[in-house]
Amino acid sequence: MNSPPQALLFDLGRVLIDIDFTRALQAWAPHSRLSLAQLHELFRHDLQYEQHERGEIDAGEYFDHLAATLQLTTTREEIGRGWNAIFVGEIVQTRQLVEAMRKVVPCYAFTNTNALHMATWSKLFPGVVGAFDRIFASHELGLRKPEPAAFERVCRLAGVAAASTLFFDDLPHNVQAAQQFGLQAVLVRSPNDVAHALRAVGLDPQLG
Repeated sequence: MNSPPQALLFDLGRVLIDIDFTRALQAWAPHSRLSLAQLHELFRHDLQYEQHERGEIDAGEYFDHLAATLQLTTTREEIGRGWNAIFVGEIVQTRQLVEAMRKVVPCYAFTNTNALHMATWSKLFPGVVGAFDRIFASHELGLRKPEPAAFERVCRLAGVAAASTLFFDDLPHNVQAAQQFGLQAVLVRSPNDVAHALRAVGLDPQLG
């Protein structure tokens, strides 16, 4: 770790909100002639997925792409219900860590997301939303992790230097990209990883 951080930056998915895309595929399976295993093989974070997360295409366009790719014979509304089925629950221990740390250092979130998902998790998990000084969403920024420009924009909007920001994410390529940009970054597999990293930079989660 570098110097003590002046700001903390958290991913949301699998860091503060447990998600499982298998739940979406299970919801869509009755509407496709393909097997669940085939749906798993075909569903990818592809070009259209990334465009959707940057706000370059809307939900309707993306759902039409999903319908074609996964051979779904149903409505956009039904595809949307499956799309929102990915949310499992709040990771309470990490949210409590954020709330404790916010008493001593600004806490921000930066999530790759889309308008429908953001509306859904904001409603399902108000405690997570309320834990942060600000949430930066990829579809609103027009940029997504791991793009260097995305980290640059978030740091600029938050008014903090990259080297003074400690970033938490569950994906190794996002952590690596953040480190290359100059952030202090930690790979998160559980709330314990967050707590350990905070102690390593002199922030005691127990004291807040």
